[in-house]
Order: sequence, then C-alpha cells, then structure tokens
Amino acid sequence: MECVSVKKWLQLVKSYNYNIRTFIIANILIQIGMGVFSVMYNLYIRELGLPEAVNGSVISINSLATAIMLVPAGILSDKFGRKWILITGTALTAIMLFGRSIVTAEQPMLILGFATGIVWALTQVSGVPFLAENSRPSERMQLFSIHFALVTVANVIGSLLGGVIADFALMVGAGDVASIQISLLTGVLCFVAGLLPLFSLKTTKAAEMEDEEREQNEEIQTVADFRSNLKVIVLFSIANLIIGTGSGLVIPYLNLYFANRFDATNSYIGFILALGSAMTAVAMLIGPRLVKRVGKVKALVIFQIASIPFLFLTAYTGSLLLASIGFLLRQALMNAGNPIQSAIAMDVVHHKYKGLANSVNQMVFNIGWATMGLPAAWLVTEYGAYWGYAIAFSITGGLYLIASTYFYLMFGRRYKPVKQAGGKVAL
Repeated sequence: MECVSVKKWLQLVKSYNYNIRTFIIANILIQIGMGVFSVMYNLYIRELGLPEAVNGSVISINSLATAIMLVPAGILSDKFGRKWILITGTALTAIMLFGRSIVTAEQPMLILGFATGIVWALTQVSGVPFLAENSRPSERMQLFSIHFALVTVANVIGSLLGGVIADFALMVGAGDVASIQISLLTGVLCFVAGLLPLFSLKTTKAAEMEDEEREQNEEIQTVADFRSNLKVIVLFSIANLIIGTGSGLVIPYLNLYFANRFDATNSYIGFILALGSAMTAVAMLIGPRLVKRVGKVKALVIFQIASIPFLFLTAYTGSLLLASIGFLLRQALMNAGNPIQSAIAMDVVHHKYKGLANSVNQMVFNIGWATMGLPAAWLVTEYGAYWGYAIAFSITGGLYLIASTYFYLMFGRRYKPVKQAGGKVAL
C-alpha cells in the first residue's frame, strides 16, 4: 500500500506543469537552507554568550519587519508578477543570511534580523499565489498538501544537516561558535542553490484558470468585488492572528526548550526537530483524505484541536522521551492543517486578491509571533526552564483552542456556499 501511495504522489508531481515542478524544486533547496537557520541560529546566539533576551529581540524584530512588509509585498506581487518578486526576495534574503552567519555583536544582529524580515516577506507572500495561479481549483488541495509535505521534508534535511555539521565541525577541532557558523554558512549555500531555478520560471496569467474556478469552486463563490473579498480576508486573518500569537510563545524556542530543560545535544535537537517535520509531512499527505470525508474547514479544526493535548504534555513533563513524543505529535497534527488552510484562503477570494489575502494572513500571523518574542524570553528568564516553558505552552494551548473554535464558528457553520444575485460572497 505504501509503495502504491508513493507512486501516486510521484505521478501527481510529474503531472503538474513546468512552473509548479520548478518552483517546488527551488523551494525545497531554499527550505533546506532555512531549516539549518531555524535550528542553529538561536543556539548560535546562546553560544556567543549573549543574554537570553537577545534571542527574543532578534525573533521579534524579524517577525515585526516581515509583518510590516507583507501587505506592501503582496501588492507588489499582484502588480509586478510572482516570478521577479520571488527572485528579488530570495536573492536579498541570501545576502542577509550570509551576514547573520558571521556577525557576533547584538546591534548588527538586530539590524540584519530586521532587514531579513523585510526582504523575506517578498518571497513568503508570493509562493502560495504562484501555485494557485499555475493550478486549477480541482488540483489545489492535493498540490498544496504535496508541496507543503515536500517543503517540510526539506526542513527535515536542513534540521539534520544543521545539527550534524555543527557537531562534526566541533569534533574535528572547530570551536563552539565556529562550528555553528560553519553550519549556518552551509545553510546559506543551500539557500542560494534554490535561487537558480527561479530564473527559469515562465510568466503566466491566472485568467486561464478563471473559467474553471467559476465552474468548479463548489465550496465558496469567489468574486471580484473588493468589499466582499476584504470582509472575508479580515475574518480569516483574525484566526491567524490568534494562532500566530500562540505560536510566537513556543515555536521559536523549541530547540532552546530541549537544550535548557533536558541539556539535549545539538545533534539530538536537530534529529527531534527533523523527525517532527517528517511526521508533519506524512500527516499533510493524509490531510486530503480527511478533507474528502468532512470538508476543508472541519478537517482543519480537527487537526488543530487534536494537537492541543500533546502541547500540554510537552509543557509539563520532566521526561525527555515524553517531551519528544508530545512535541512530535503536536507538530504533526497542528502543521498538517497548513495546506488545508492555504487552500481555503485561496478559495475564499477572487484571483485578483490572492496576493493581498496571503500577505494579510501572514502579516497578522507575524504580528502575533513578533509580540510574543520578548514575553516568551521573559517567562523563561523569570520562572526558569520548567515553569517558564510550562506557562508559555499552556497559554499557547488556550489560544489554539480559541482560534479553532472561532474558525469553525465563522467558516464551518456561518459560511455558506451560496451564489447570490450579483455574485457576492455570502456570510
């Protein structure tokens, strides 16, 4: 059965057009590089002997910059096209990541962290609309699931690569700081490799997909009316704001959680984060099956609600084994909903506003993320490695529950696939 499933996924990938296949390859390489950074950079700050608050400041200022830039980036992406915005954002981000890999003082870290957030927003905001514009509505659920799964596997590779290279460099004589710098620079090389395929992307127009979108979008009618689309974007973004706020308390600090509470090695941290991403990839591929049974909104809510008990397990356990199990299951279940959420976000708005919708959703998520960087660092500094993380994880669990309930009430019960006179979206 597993071989049949793998063959089916490979056949699906091969069936997609040139642009989609090329973009997926590019994004895999980019995400390997980002995977290295996500695991190693705050460990790098810690090894430099800088205060815990510096990690919080860097994370917050990076997310704040991205939040500030996302809507302008979405407008630029809608206006000038996805290809060149993707190339510009990726090239500039590579330069910033190189700088962050070599600077050792707090002030340059903050400046480069802010600059990275600004330019990375260009890439972030264009990816999902690019896939949507190069696919048909009937393809999107499977496409987003496969793409997110492959990107997640790329993060697995990056996470493993980051920890293993740092430990290997340490073993052959590099210092604690130098070993992590070598790991980060390897991540930059992978990131740059992902830039090259983007130049071969072909410029396309979403109009060729529009007829099928009108005919086949059975869940929600999308129309060009700005007010109707804006209303849906705002309602959708409220859930993302709540999720982003909860995530900002926990996700940036997961590697420090394992290091501070359990004294885990770099290799173990890289391995467990990589394994979490691998389980997420599997869960993402299962997602479309659940969608067929219960619909997109219910499937998303089921995944999110099911993750919460494992978040609390991770919060309060003193066992590395139980913490790892809790982390793995929470990671897989919560993130399995990401492609479903992206598919819903692209379904509920007219193609003219896909860039704006994606940018607003990511903006509010990053605002929530940015506002929690310093409070999360303060909780750990004030209450220690046990209660600091326990409180942070508990608050996150409560916010996830609120967000899931809100999303179901707004989109699961009140949102109806009704085509009104004049084609307006019904709420």
